[in-house]
Amino acid sequence: MKMKTLTGALLGATLMTSAVSAQEACSVGVSMYTLGAPYFAAQEVAARAAAEALGCTVRTADGQNDMVKQIGDIEDMVAAGVNVLIVNPRDPLGLVPAVDAATAAGVHVVAMDSMLDTSANFITNVSASNEANGKLVGEWLAKETGGKPLKIALLSGSQGNLVGQARRMGVLTGLVDAQLNNYGKANIEIVGQGWGNWATEGGLTAMEDLLTAHPQIDVVLGENDSMVIGAREALKAAGRLDGVLLVAAADGQKEAYEMIKNGEYGATGLNNPAALAKLAVEIGYKALNGEEQNLTKFTFTDPAVVTKDNVDTYFDPNSLF
Repeated sequence: MKMKTLTGALLGATLMTSAVSAQEACSVGVSMYTLGAPYFAAQEVAARAAAEALGCTVRTADGQNDMVKQIGDIEDMVAAGVNVLIVNPRDPLGLVPAVDAATAAGVHVVAMDSMLDTSANFITNVSASNEANGKLVGEWLAKETGGKPLKIALLSGSQGNLVGQARRMGVLTGLVDAQLNNYGKANIEIVGQGWGNWATEGGLTAMEDLLTAHPQIDVVLGENDSMVIGAREALKAAGRLDGVLLVAAADGQKEAYEMIKNGEYGATGLNNPAALAKLAVEIGYKALNGEEQNLTKFTFTDPAVVTKDNVDTYFDPNSLF
């Protein structure tokens, strides 16, 4: 009886020690393709905090919007021994070999926010539903403008980015469908597309070029809030802010929320960077510990359009983003 009790105690102690060792062995790498916009900076901070809260060591890297550098960052992390990799990819196809090599080395890879090509070997891609968010924003825009003809200046993030494509097409699909359903016709014109690299300064510069080329703009539609906030500064400096409706397909930056509250900004789609980062890290950590999660290649958060009617539900002036 004493032998059984002692054996049980030793076994319990061994299991506890193993659990602690497993926790201490957790090493998370967070590969961001850029930290050049507030959204991505907040996402990196949240991912680090989530990993540290789970007892993991953390390495992070800024790809500086350069695919070659991000590939090198991932290779360095794998060589350094990370066993969970959270990657926000610069290019959906270009990162596939690096991700596949990481997985082959035993690393548990979770994509976050920007999309990886589904041919890659990773667990899941955690993001907002860009299409669903965009559709809700487009429906709101159609209702807000009452079916009148719209000349739209489009601000996009980076060429070839699948997230940006899904966001703009979601908004435009929702807008056209709602115009057709509610007014019997659709009348929109994309007067031009500028590339703002997801950043406020990029949005400002792209908007300056669009203002020079197009004398009439009714709506500025951006693929994130940061670019639209920059565009607003360009509009203001040019004396053309009055009468222009500002809309973003996604993000929910607190500066945008504040302007929505004040009636200076129309709407944005819900895309909380901290929530995405935390969920991505938790999925990677569970995979490391062998927990069954029954995930598909895509894991989406719930969509919403944030307007003056509901902004108080989401606005936190103390948030990082």
